[in-house]
Amino acid sequence: MRTLYITLLFLSVIVSCTGNKAEQEKPIEKMSLKELDSLVNKDPENIEYLKIYGSRLLDDLRGDDALPLLAKAYRLNPKDIRIKQLYASALINRIEKNASEVETGIQKLKEIIKKEPGNKKAYLDLATAYSFFQDYENTFKYVNEALRIDPKYRDAYVIKGGTYYKMGNMKFAKSSFETAVQQDPDFFLGYLQLGWLYTETEEYKHALEYFITAAQLESKSTDALYGVAYSEQMLGKSGDALNSYRNLLEVDSAYYLAYFNQGYIKQYDQQEIDSAVYYYKKSLALQPEFVKGWHQLGMCYLDKGNKPTALVAFKKALEYNPEFELTKDILRKNYKNYNAGE
Repeated sequence: MRTLYITLLFLSVIVSCTGNKAEQEKPIEKMSLKELDSLVNKDPENIEYLKIYGSRLLDDLRGDDALPLLAKAYRLNPKDIRIKQLYASALINRIEKNASEVETGIQKLKEIIKKEPGNKKAYLDLATAYSFFQDYENTFKYVNEALRIDPKYRDAYVIKGGTYYKMGNMKFAKSSFETAVQQDPDFFLGYLQLGWLYTETEEYKHALEYFITAAQLESKSTDALYGVAYSEQMLGKSGDALNSYRNLLEVDSAYYLAYFNQGYIKQYDQQEIDSAVYYYKKSLALQPEFVKGWHQLGMCYLDKGNKPTALVAFKKALEYNPEFELTKDILRKNYKNYNAGE
């Protein structure tokens, strides 16, 4: 009887342990960043946890957060080539990087390439490093090495596009990002970047197409939604733009530019001055130091013949930016006693 009791007790312990294990058997690769953070806090010397968490942060473009984790993993195991590469990538891709860190990253990446000449990611990180130094000859050299290994390597075209943009070559910058989205039709950031590039060159029809695609891929992206609305506005599609700005405000009710631009449409496209005043005030309630908002509010009151109230708004604009020429010019033209030096 005692033997049976011990057997049953042993089995119950196994079942209990198996149950707890099952609760913890979620693959680490599928864990959220919060879950990975918890794992690292519980076991801060676990190299695998540090490596995976740091890698995920790098994927989320959070190189500054990834660097301490990957630097620690590298100190714990400097012979692991994957950890070395992740550490080098963090050094190169962090926002607040300095020349010394990038040089260290370059050194380690070249060591990796000697052992793994087919490592396309190492070549691409080298290209990123040389771009930081504005050494565009080496930037393109290593991008092209990565593309030689993989002609459909999306991120290589991204680095190319970004480098051409730094060089002021908008034509090739656009072409590179267009090639990137051809390799990956679901590349949200690629479409967004193309929208910005075409906005910068005032080709709003193309910008609108790319922003629409970006918004379809990520319907809650305020950058994409604003791009759609602004492109419509610049194309003279006032009704569509107003609707798009309202859609943006449903996602982010504090997006003050959405109110401001509605005011601008009401003021100049639809000549509805009272509505424009309403939207400008909404914008300024969210961003009181928005100089253009105060200037346009003053222009509305000036259009209504209310010069004293307009003057209050204009003075607010100059309070936040004493060198704002549009406001200073309006004051010189409309207020005889205005002294621009005051």
